[in-house]
Amino acid sequence: MKAMPWNWTCLLSHLLMVGMGSCTLLSRQPPAPAQKRSFATFRGEPAESFNHLVVDERTGHIYLGAVNRIYKLSSDLKVLVTHQTGPDEDNPKCYPPRIVQTCMEPLTTTNNVNKMLLIDYKENRLIACGSLFQGVCKLLRLDDLFKLAEPFHKKEHYLSGANGSGAVFGVIVSYSNLDDKLFIATAVDGKPEYFPTISSRKLTKNSEADGMFAYVFHDEFVASMIKIPSDTFTVIPDFDIYYVYGFSSGNFVYFLTLQPEMVSPPGSTTKEQVYTSKLVRLCKEDTAFNSYVEVPIGCEHNGVEYRLLQAAYLSKAGAVLARNLGVHLDDHLLFTVFSKGQKRKMKSLDESALCIFILKQINDRIKERLQSCYRGEGTLDLAWLKVKDIPCSSALLTIDDNFCGLDMNAPLGVSEMVRGIPVFTEDRDRMTAVIAYVYKNHSLAFVGTKSGKLKKVGPGCAAGLWGQASVPPQETVVPLCVSLACLISAFLGVLWMLRDSG
Repeated sequence: MKAMPWNWTCLLSHLLMVGMGSCTLLSRQPPAPAQKRSFATFRGEPAESFNHLVVDERTGHIYLGAVNRIYKLSSDLKVLVTHQTGPDEDNPKCYPPRIVQTCMEPLTTTNNVNKMLLIDYKENRLIACGSLFQGVCKLLRLDDLFKLAEPFHKKEHYLSGANGSGAVFGVIVSYSNLDDKLFIATAVDGKPEYFPTISSRKLTKNSEADGMFAYVFHDEFVASMIKIPSDTFTVIPDFDIYYVYGFSSGNFVYFLTLQPEMVSPPGSTTKEQVYTSKLVRLCKEDTAFNSYVEVPIGCEHNGVEYRLLQAAYLSKAGAVLARNLGVHLDDHLLFTVFSKGQKRKMKSLDESALCIFILKQINDRIKERLQSCYRGEGTLDLAWLKVKDIPCSSALLTIDDNFCGLDMNAPLGVSEMVRGIPVFTEDRDRMTAVIAYVYKNHSLAFVGTKSGKLKKVGPGCAAGLWGQASVPPQETVVPLCVSLACLISAFLGVLWMLRDSG
C-alpha cells in the first residue's frame, strides 16, 4: 500500500481560550466566527508517512515516528536531529527474522513503519518499535537519537509483528530503585503462536542488558502474558484484538480495545460478527496476569447506540466538570470518541459521539463483578479466551478496590456494558481523535474530524461546541487515527496534529 504523505501542523494557544456559560450537557452553541490563524508547519520527505508522536513534557521537544525515520523537532517544528530506521531487506514470513538466522523466503526492500514511540523519562531514552524483523525495537538517546541498543536475538524481542497497520501501545510502570516494567499490547495479525496480545516486559536500566524486554515472569506454566488461543480462530477466523489507547492509573494498567465477537440478532438463530469496544485492566504488580478483567463500554444518545471506539484520552475532571458530575477534582476521566453501530470497524459511519467515562465507576463495576464471581455466580464470560463457558468458583475472601486476582476465576469478563456520558455528537463529519485537559478549572476537549476540522468542546459548563478551526484547503488539517493510534497531542497550550498534504 502506498504511503500517504503527512505534515505536522501546530495550532497555537489562542485556540484554548475558555468561554463562560450556563451548565447544560449536550446543549449546542453556535461555533465562534472563523478567524485567520497562523500555523507552523513541518513537511516530511515526499511520500513519507508519519505514524506516531510523543512530546517531552520537560522540554517541549517533539519526537515523530515516521516510515523509515525518527525525527526530533523543536517546539516550533524545526528539525533538530533525525535517525534512519529503514528500509531494509526483509520478508514478513521470516520468523525468526533474517538478522538472527538465514531465511529461505525471498527478501525484498521493505519499509520500516513506526508502530510505537514511547519516552522512557527515567533513563532518558526513546523506545521506537517498527514493522521490520517482526517488530524489533530500538532504544535511542533522547538528546541526539544515538542508538543505545537494538535487541533482536531472542523471541521476546519481537514485539509486534510485520503488519504495518497493527496498533501497538506501551505503558511504562516506573520504580525508584528497581528496573521498570513495560506493558505491551498489540494486534497479533493471525500469529498468536509468535506474539502475546498483551504482556509485561523488563525495561532494564542498562539498554544493552541481556534481559531487556524479557517477560517479567516466565516458567513452564505461567508467564506475564495473555495469548489468544488457537481455538478462538476456529470460531472467528479473523479474530484479533485492536488496541486504541493505553494508560496507567493508581495500581492498574488499562488498555482500550476493539474486539470481534459473534452474536445472535434479536429474533434470529444465526450469529453474525460485530465489534465490541472493551476496557482491559491489569494490576501493575501482577506477574501471572490473574488480574486480567475486561468490560464492554459504549455510549447512547437519543436512542442511538455508539459502540465503535475511535479514540480516547485520560484527563482529570477540573472544578467545573467535577461539580457537574459529582466527582473529586483529581478523579480520572476517560474522554472517548465512538462511532455509530457495531458492524463496521474499518469503514465506520459518520455519526459519532464524544463521551466521558468516570474511571472510578468502571472500577466499581469490575469490583462488583469480581465479588459476584467469587460467590460462585455466573461464568467467566470471556468467550474469546475460554471458547466455552466456565462457571465461577466460590471462595471466602474480601475483595477490595485493589484486588489483584488469584489463580482461579481468571481471566474474567464483565458482561454488562458500562455506558459513558454523551457530551457532544456529530452526524456528518466523524470525529476521529481527541485530547482533553483542564484549563482554569474548565475541562476542555479538542476533537479532530475526518474532514480536517478541529473542534473545541467544553463538557460540563456551557457544554457542547465552543468553536472550531478549519485550515485553508491547501493546508487541510486531518487529526485522525492511523491504525487507531491517535495523532494529536498537547503541551503547554499548543496542539500538534497531522494533515494530509495530498
